Amino acid sequence: MKVILSRKGFDAQYGGYPSPILPDGTLLSLPIPSDDGITYSQLTINNTNYHDIMVQLNAKINRGNGMENLKNLHECHLDPDLYPNILKRKIGWRGIFGQIGAAHSHLANQGVTNNDLFLFFGYFKQTYQKNGRLQFIKNAPELHLIFGYLFIDYIIQVNHNTPVKNWMKYHPHVSSNERKNISTNTIYIAKETSNWDPNIPGFGYFKYHTDLVLTKNKSQGAKSRSKWNLPEFFKDTYISYHKNAWKDDYFQSVSKGQEFVIHDNTKVVNWAKSLIQNYREL
Repeated sequence: MKVILSRKGFDAQYGGYPSPILPDGTLLSLPIPSDDGITYSQLTINNTNYHDIMVQLNAKINRGNGMENLKNLHECHLDPDLYPNILKRKIGWRGIFGQIGAAHSHLANQGVTNNDLFLFFGYFKQTYQKNGRLQFIKNAPELHLIFGYLFIDYIIQVNHNTPVKNWMKYHPHVSSNERKNISTNTIYIAKETSNWDPNIPGFGYFKYHTDLVLTKNKSQGAKSRSKWNLPEFFKDTYISYHKNAWKDDYFQSVSKGQEFVIHDNTKVVNWAKSLIQNYREL
């Protein structure tokens, strides 16, 4: 089984600030801005919509060309879609992820297929409530951490003639005519249950725990979120796009790139299994 570390959600260029670690430990990955038909105001968690959460944290947003005022009508790219209750779902819905272009070609070239596992990571920072308003903790570290997972059930390349199930039609890699014009446009559908345990869903998101943090702690000499403190056994592991990435005391993740594939490594699989068993949101 391959494990894919997949970078998703807000970053410095798209969004412009970290996704929040909510005070209850929920890892709320904010989908990047994109004209894909679903607005931040339509997405709701803990009885609050994403737009209102974002206004509390930062009243601006970066759509790739500099910061601008955040408006209710701003649309987003809801992908991967892992949080079950943020939208009203149609019958049959399950986790779904789309990819296209060079990133998809990399996955295909690496042989990513059914039963492989995506671990999604992103750019996060701790928050707290002050006077009823959500705020970032000023001096909290900005981190790369793992926020969700998806076991692949099946893969569909989507064009204008591809038959898809009704519940999928909202997804930006299915609804966008522009993407359907591109031959690499692909969706990855989650399994209903995990590879290991029928009682564990085949997709989901995590509650915050230090074991999910990739970034090396500042007290350990970290200077940026891209310096990772991976378990020792990763030193013997091939991770795509990462040649000579190990330094004296950290793993230097690449600054660009979305999909990092690890092939058939029992120790990595067991590490991923432990994360899902122990820290997934129930």
